[in-house]
Amino acid sequence: MSSRTPLTVVIPTLNEASQIGDCVRGLSWAGEVIVVDAGSSDGTAAAATAAGARVLDGVAGIAAQRNAGIAAAQHEWVFALDADERIGPELAAELAQVVQAPRHEAYRVKRRNFFHGHVMRRGHWGRDWVVRLFRRGRRFGGKAAHPGLEIPEREQGELTHELDHTPYKDLGHHLDKLIAYSRMSAADLDARGRRASFSDVALRPAFRFWRDYVLHGSIFDGRLGVIHAGMSAAAVFFKYAFLWERQGGRRS
Repeated sequence: MSSRTPLTVVIPTLNEASQIGDCVRGLSWAGEVIVVDAGSSDGTAAAATAAGARVLDGVAGIAAQRNAGIAAAQHEWVFALDADERIGPELAAELAQVVQAPRHEAYRVKRRNFFHGHVMRRGHWGRDWVVRLFRRGRRFGGKAAHPGLEIPEREQGELTHELDHTPYKDLGHHLDKLIAYSRMSAADLDARGRRASFSDVALRPAFRFWRDYVLHGSIFDGRLGVIHAGMSAAAVFFKYAFLWERQGGRRS
């Protein structure tokens, strides 16, 4: 592309110094890159600034970070990116075309998820669509762990090319993030008055494993498929176990 695309890319961060520089440098085609940092202690903000991003600091929570970046955007169209995601040249070219002649108010994109160096085409990761391109008048809301763009599905289009996503460095990192997101999800459920039942803790994880491993085809991914389905089931277990713990704490 000979000129920059009139698009603002917004990236929420918390202690992402190891990868934010690479993420920002890969966006040299975008008209503006805004990193919204939640008070990192590892130099994330400095690394993002050095790579060419505009940094907003001191905003906590993924939805709040994205919304702060959207509010500060100079361009009409915004792409919500995470530090562990990459926009390849084909998707970048498609974004340039879409923002010049949009047919919808927002667009969803399919993520190409990498797990231990392999692309996961099955399980829930093989069905991973997220709404990330939209006009700057829109905002994120809903769940703390996985906030969504507040826009009706009828107003959404689909992008053709995929967004690359490498969410975990290793199994230890995977487990750390799984527990952190499970705590946030439990807090969301608790705030809505949801209570953890025996079946939530005992049966939902088993169903999730069966769904991902058999129904969604992780069985064909060998040992990686077993690990993927097992971690997916563990996420469900921890979510409802943390919910039970929160409710038990109130009764004691």
